[in-house]
Amino acid sequence: MVPGAPLRGKIGDSFHYNSHWMNTMYRCALAAIVVATSLVAPASAQSMRVFPPNTLRGAMIFGDYPVVSLNGQATRLSPGSRVRGADNMAVMPTAIAGAKLLVHYTVDVGSNAVKDVWILTPDEAAIKPWPTTLEEARTWTYDPNTRTWTKP
Repeated sequence: MVPGAPLRGKIGDSFHYNSHWMNTMYRCALAAIVVATSLVAPASAQSMRVFPPNTLRGAMIFGDYPVVSLNGQATRLSPGSRVRGADNMAVMPTAIAGAKLLVHYTVDVGSNAVKDVWILTPDEAAIKPWPTTLEEARTWTYDPNTRTWTKP
């Protein structure tokens, strides 16, 4: 046997060659990198969020969960309510207690509690007008293509 020469053995011997095809670690690492970049790419190219037509705008101060102040009026978050940050990730209401934020929100029909909350980005906050009451939302017209409201 010559030092540094590849090992050659008979069929059935326990000699193995160094091959990327036999060792799957390289293929698994490559697959993991491809999957990770495909998941990150859409998130980084995220455009403005689309809000439901029954979404209202208001200033919200988060207090002791589930109590919030909405446009100066005390109200509650409904059971199962969701709070989304400016990056559209879930935010625990207790993590932002005491913060006064401009938000979009929906109201639970049965209990008049706040159901869904989206903390606005500066670009989203610049879209005006936006209804602040249910009466305004009923009388104004929403265009989902341009994501704008029109007063009558």
